Amino acid sequence: MSACLVCGCERSAPLFTSTDRLYRTTAKQFAVVRCWECGMARLDPQPAAEELRRYYPENYWFAPDESAASRIEEAYRRLVLRDHVRFVAQALAGTRARGPLLDVGCGGGLFLGMMRERGYSVVGLDFSPEAAAIAWKRQRAAAVCGDLAHAPLSAGSFAGITMFHVLEHVPDPRAYLAAARELLAPDGRLVVQVPNAASWQFRLLGRRWSGVDVPRHLFDFRDRDVERLLEASGLEVVRRKYFSLRDNPAGLASSVAPGLDPMARRVRRVAESAGARLAKDLAYLALAAAALPFTLAEAAFRAGSTVMMEARKR
Repeated sequence: MSACLVCGCERSAPLFTSTDRLYRTTAKQFAVVRCWECGMARLDPQPAAEELRRYYPENYWFAPDESAASRIEEAYRRLVLRDHVRFVAQALAGTRARGPLLDVGCGGGLFLGMMRERGYSVVGLDFSPEAAAIAWKRQRAAAVCGDLAHAPLSAGSFAGITMFHVLEHVPDPRAYLAAARELLAPDGRLVVQVPNAASWQFRLLGRRWSGVDVPRHLFDFRDRDVERLLEASGLEVVRRKYFSLRDNPAGLASSVAPGLDPMARRVRRVAESAGARLAKDLAYLALAAAALPFTLAEAAFRAGSTVMMEARKR
């Protein structure tokens, strides 16, 4: 049994067991426990690195094709990603730091492409060489394959670093935060986003909440957990946001109807005609739209299903 990442307590209580509901890479059951001292939830035991890699399908990122359904999906992703773009642009506007923006876990690079279109110099980093290649080719964003904790990047060279849904995936988030602080220029900004286990969605849905995403999510952070980790890494939180148009409504839709999730169907290579794919995508969008009022309400009470934080060096 591992010690708690946040408080170091070695005691925990069982919370529930679950398996891969979304991508169905395995039928194995995994235990999620809650820290006896601070209450943060985590997967325990964590899968070994070799095992964990098997739970990440080769096409675990968005790469549009030429179909009508794919064009609609890309248009939708561009629309909802404006939320992230505005948050990061505001963070960079408030700093005197100079240098490019580094997006850790960049996937196919759509966010980087949108930032580049706004005039920012961008760099991407991802575990997957295929994802990095797609970011280069489709988004014209410089992207490399690597691990942030060991990336061959120059200290103090980035005005901003973003980590959207990264920390919950890595075995040692503290190493990532330490590396990010080292790479930031003086007065640079770090933006992190994670699923928020203090959300109404988690309280209502438990193991069926998409933010748990067993076995890929090793930690189920609450907003206060992330803040404690940032502070312990020499970073000061200056802004929080509990609503993401990209993630909160879609996350509730995926919790309720995982079989409709477009990326999950693509990852699982579900056999479906072009018409069936389009119909399912539209049904999923309708479900996400129906979830919008609830997700706005929980975010208004600082209990949104994601939390995004801007931090700077102390």
